[in-house]
Amino acid sequence: MANIFLALFLLGLTIRIGKSVLNVYLDLEPWQRNLGISGVMMAGPFLWFYGRLLLVKEKRFSKRNYIHLIPFVLFVCFCKYIPNGYGAFPNASYLIAFSHLAVYLVLTIGLLVNYKGQAKRSVWVWYRNLVVGVVLIWIFYMGNLFGLIPYYIGGAIFFSFLLYAFSFLLLKQPVFALEKYKNSSMDAATSKKHMQQIRELFETETLYLDSELNMTQVAQKLGIPSRDVSQVINENEQQNFSEFVNQYRIQKAKDLLVDSAYAQEKISTVAYDCGFGNVTSFNLAFKAATQLTPSQYRKQQVSL
Repeated sequence: MANIFLALFLLGLTIRIGKSVLNVYLDLEPWQRNLGISGVMMAGPFLWFYGRLLLVKEKRFSKRNYIHLIPFVLFVCFCKYIPNGYGAFPNASYLIAFSHLAVYLVLTIGLLVNYKGQAKRSVWVWYRNLVVGVVLIWIFYMGNLFGLIPYYIGGAIFFSFLLYAFSFLLLKQPVFALEKYKNSSMDAATSKKHMQQIRELFETETLYLDSELNMTQVAQKLGIPSRDVSQVINENEQQNFSEFVNQYRIQKAKDLLVDSAYAQEKISTVAYDCGFGNVTSFNLAFKAATQLTPSQYRKQQVSL
């Protein structure tokens, strides 16, 4: 349901931005321009709905909430009769639409303030960034209406930039599969507590040196389900289990590569002593983390 609300929110913004683009190149009828403006009256409620499911984790979304869509529906139904052009009244209808969005932006900011310490950090940050993007779009259009920002098409360009930015974040960070742990009862405080326990476990018992290490072993030591281990690492480190383990192994490898006792040892020896099961995976992980191969790193450190 949350993802559906996100899609409908983006659709509302797209309708509004699409009107901006078409209005530059085509002579739109007043009712067509009104349909475009109505997009913001659709976007506001769905952004708020999305936040409530994401941060508050409402289990059941009452159909009564859809009463918030009545202004949007009325605006669409009477789009042929609402003046749209130049003058005080057309500007008033434009202001009403964006004031409607402003109301829901205030509500979403309220969600962010009230659930900052309760919601999962990664989820809270994602929603905050989404709200900030919409606030900036709102400021742009208001600035254009009052003559403070001269370039009307800039709103569409800015929206496109935001869409690409959010798409990049969604693809880059696995943690942004936001519904993955929607049924989990673990709160933010418990998640942070378990994360600290995992770090202490890795640092004191050096579990990462075991090439066969898996989540089940870590979970057994902590007395929690394997799924919780995965959730905790995803939420607090924005990494999967393998990436989290490898960061410890890479740091160990860095130490060994500059250790005088390992000066004559082969790279393969360093790889195995750090917990990697084979040299290939070690080389790939090391270069991904440092942009250098282990041999290059060793030479660089020796020359310093």
